Amino acid sequence: MPDTLLADRSPAQAAPRGRGLPARLRPGSVLVLGLTVLAALAVLAPFLLVVLNAFKSPADYSTHGALAWPQHLDLGPVRTYLEIVDFPRALLNSVVISSLVAAGGVLLSLLAAYAIGIGRIRMRTGVLAILLLATMIPQEALIYPLFYLAQATGTLNTIWSVTIIFIVLQGAFGTYLLSGVLGTFPRELLEAARVDGADRWRILWSIVTPVLRPTRSVLMVFFFIWTWNEFYIPVVLLSDQSAQTIPIALATLRGQHTVDMTVVNAGSFLSLVPTIVFFLIFQRTLSNGVTAGAVK
Repeated sequence: MPDTLLADRSPAQAAPRGRGLPARLRPGSVLVLGLTVLAALAVLAPFLLVVLNAFKSPADYSTHGALAWPQHLDLGPVRTYLEIVDFPRALLNSVVISSLVAAGGVLLSLLAAYAIGIGRIRMRTGVLAILLLATMIPQEALIYPLFYLAQATGTLNTIWSVTIIFIVLQGAFGTYLLSGVLGTFPRELLEAARVDGADRWRILWSIVTPVLRPTRSVLMVFFFIWTWNEFYIPVVLLSDQSAQTIPIALATLRGQHTVDMTVVNAGSFLSLVPTIVFFLIFQRTLSNGVTAGAVK
């Protein structure tokens, strides 16, 4: 009887080979998983190497090299870094500068993009071209006029010189980006608000700003990260140790002829921890912003 039932089954009713396996055990899924693991290891390898050498004694580093596992846990490089560098002060400066630039850059971008994208000012294309050009100019070409400008205004060696400069630079990019978004803003929504008696400021803060919340959030996160990692302009304008940021403080560890790599790794580790915490906090903001931009 079982043989008869098996013989009566048509080939179309037979289960295809491999289709009975779970989705995660199929060859394609296993291949994708393996490639993902390799990519994750490639991304994490530099960070793991920094952690590995941050808690290694200089003698252990010289004897066994950078890739060897530490013989014992040594907090000496971390203590040495904290003695050389005023890390709490540098951390506070980086947080304050990056936060002010993120908030100020987004606000400046929103106001300028509202005038260009919805207000439709004259020579709109030319203004956007100038803003795009401003984001493409290398910082080396701007450093001399920026230095003399900071010196003339009395903001040299203060966090305000870097803050104002990066608000303008990040605002130029944000304006170019948001102008394209606001250029496609639904006109029917704006006309309905005008019919209800809303003026331009009311339309901006009550209608346009809430709609752009995902884009503004992503832009603010990127402005914060970009400003946090800036080095060239701050190292020229912030020579005073009391105004230095974390990247500049880390660069001071390099001597004229020698450098202690364990101390450098310890400083790199302490410098990476705030950025990782910031990313974990705002990871949902980034994912929601990307999703909102992908779904119309």
